Amino acid sequence: MNEARPGPRSGILQYLYGFYALIVFTVCGLGAALSALLLPGVERRRRWAGNFARGFFRLIGIRGRTRGLDRLPEGHCIVVANHASYLDGVILQGYLPPRFAYVIKAEVQKVPVASFLLRRIGSRFVERFSISASARDARNLLRAADDGESLAFFPEGTFLPEVGLGRFHGGAFATAIKSQAPLVPVVIQGSRNILPGGRLLPARGPLTIEILEPILPDDAAFASHKTLAELARQRILKVLDEPDLLATAEQR
Repeated sequence: MNEARPGPRSGILQYLYGFYALIVFTVCGLGAALSALLLPGVERRRRWAGNFARGFFRLIGIRGRTRGLDRLPEGHCIVVANHASYLDGVILQGYLPPRFAYVIKAEVQKVPVASFLLRRIGSRFVERFSISASARDARNLLRAADDGESLAFFPEGTFLPEVGLGRFHGGAFATAIKSQAPLVPVVIQGSRNILPGGRLLPARGPLTIEILEPILPDDAAFASHKTLAELARQRILKVLDEPDLLATAEQR
């Protein structure tokens, strides 16, 4: 039996919605950049960037549902989240408290408006392809965590075309161990369907952000960044409605 395909009218409506969403995203991004330029104080800029991020989703008819905000420790902590879409950073900016600095791959610095906004809200850039620069950036992250700054990572580093959770890199977990900061796994559901890699126009769909129980420094997993990464990864997999790409690769 053949699956029903969307008709021409449905396709046109989807295109118009995506084009509208792209315009709204551009306007909200410019508004966030302007507020970052004019407002004093990093936390105030982050708060306004979060307002624009949530405004974007509301204006395109997506209601982000957040669960478990009360699980975030009151003091500084390290957040690690799955990564499936260009929108994931916007999502965390909009739905997490404004005390977080986001750790972002250095290539984003080549995008002028985005780079300016991210710098003004205190984001941290990390080099992935130079060993010396990567080591320097790792030291800077550790210094920031030691100084009490809360950091948010996407430990997969980038998102893959395959649906599922990929390998976690060790930077976030080494930072948590060395700074003895609680590690908080976060699950983003729905961003892949709204804007997957390789597509320019967003689609409408459900969006959920779930904060899981923190892993505290007295947990045995804090003995090794690999052990801590695997524990966080397994906790995310229990909630995430996607397969484990590492298990799939082992079965091939």
